[in-house]
Amino acid sequence: MSEHLVRAALGAAERGWYVFPLRPGTKRPALHSEQACAHTGPCQSGHRKWEARATTDPDRIRAAWSRAPFNVGIATGPSGLLVIDLDKPKNQDNHNSNTDAPDGATTFAALCERTGQTRPRTRTIRTASGGHHLYFTAPAAVRLHNTAGTLAPLVDTRAWGGYVVAAGSTINGRTYEVEGPALLSPLPPGLLALLIPPHPSTKSPPPPMQTAARTGKAAEAALTWGRRNIRQAPQGTRNVRLLESARAMGRFVAWGDIPRHVVEDAFQGEGEAAGLTAAECRTTIRSALDWSIRTCRPRTAA
Repeated sequence: MSEHLVRAALGAAERGWYVFPLRPGTKRPALHSEQACAHTGPCQSGHRKWEARATTDPDRIRAAWSRAPFNVGIATGPSGLLVIDLDKPKNQDNHNSNTDAPDGATTFAALCERTGQTRPRTRTIRTASGGHHLYFTAPAAVRLHNTAGTLAPLVDTRAWGGYVVAAGSTINGRTYEVEGPALLSPLPPGLLALLIPPHPSTKSPPPPMQTAARTGKAAEAALTWGRRNIRQAPQGTRNVRLLESARAMGRFVAWGDIPRHVVEDAFQGEGEAAGLTAAECRTTIRSALDWSIRTCRPRTAA
């Protein structure tokens, strides 16, 4: 048993983060596969994968890490975490270790600048490859999942269905280490706006019509729906509702059916009336409209 790895696992558990063992010196879970499951012990009622078996119980942690010097995995979903992984570019040329390709930190900084956000300050872990993990508390109002390159090239996220290697673990002789203060910040609204999936229970606004007169009416109806959607949002879901409404209006702005400033002014007022801060409203509306306008299909294909 490696004492520093036990301490790393217990330290993460004390923060409320659910941990499980990774094979020594690797990122791979040390738990048995479904094919090899004997359906005994924790799997008596059916095979349980690493996310279901991750724990904060110190007795279970000590028992598990007494068997081998396991690296420490943190199941991000159960832990209430959203971790942004800023990776290094993979070297495609075995004969040349140099590359001019930007890394994840560079593309993430460019994303923040492009969307008018400051680079968030939060708990940061330097990985064995020289990249960084940025830890955030995940929003309670929405269930986020893993993404790969959604935010920017070489920028992935880990949430439900994902895990990260904890500080103190070692791969290829290099240790994951905390860089700077260990503070943990909430996921900024601007990043949430880029990651959140469409709300499954909310009806879509009326589809656009084909004539000029009807397209104007459709945009007005969608704006009315969006304002009501924000106004009636239960506490804890207001930012999510604001995001939904702005995303729904993006196509009408892109098609020229309604001026962007009209949408921004309407939703800014509704968001602030619902209790959101002015800055939070501006960031969410801008990010959601930018995404929707960028990804919307032509009117004829919608």
